[in-house]
Amino acid sequence: MLAAARKELLLERLQRDGRIVAKEIATELGLSEDSIRRDLRELDAAGLAVRVYGGALPASPAVADYAARTAVAPDSKRRVAAAAVALIEPGATVILDGGTTALAMVEALPRTFSCTIVTHSPTIAAALLEHAAEVFLIGGQLFKHSAVTSGAAAVEAASRISADVFFLGVTGVHATAGLTTGHPDEAAMKRALAARAADTYVLASDEKLGAASRFAVLPLDEVAGVIADGTPDLPAMRDLVAAGVRVIPAA
Repeated sequence: MLAAARKELLLERLQRDGRIVAKEIATELGLSEDSIRRDLRELDAAGLAVRVYGGALPASPAVADYAARTAVAPDSKRRVAAAAVALIEPGATVILDGGTTALAMVEALPRTFSCTIVTHSPTIAAALLEHAAEVFLIGGQLFKHSAVTSGAAAVEAASRISADVFFLGVTGVHATAGLTTGHPDEAAMKRALAARAADTYVLASDEKLGAASRFAVLPLDEVAGVIADGTPDLPAMRDLVAAGVRVIPAA
């Protein structure tokens, strides 16, 4: 089997099964593990897979920069956002992550709704200018790729707040890999914010389900639930439920 055909097959298996075990597929195809691992390295370098110990996981398309992500799955993000807004109690203190799904939450939030929103995203803060909500913006170094602040100053500022709920944006939601994102400093900032909220809910539009990125944010058992836009028969959804995750379907 030619290398191009092997890679196409590997991508099909990633899409179907949500992961590849190098040893198993090498045996199935009658090839060496080294050949499969080389293919997986090349798929990883091309941004089409994420190598993990023993194999690979599907790569998330949500690692693109902020401007590009605005065009990815907008309808799915709106459904997730509406379900997330429904979880906010009047008067609550809410930490809102950066990203396009969080921005969709602002659009879904009634302008007269009374609450306090803490965010490290200047984009989110600006979108709330016409809302009744009190807004606190966490400062720090601006990570332009995602339009959020991160780094030591932002983490220190986050340590001084407390909230009822945190709506967490990630680029990958996978039953085995957990919650992941594409940059280590961003992952650290998300962990710092999650530590300051009583409950954390994950915003999971359809392109993130069953996918993974390079850097771990949190394991699934450390969040209150995943707000997911996917049908119950979707393998990624079934895997989350089988792992004991509370899945909140997006309307």
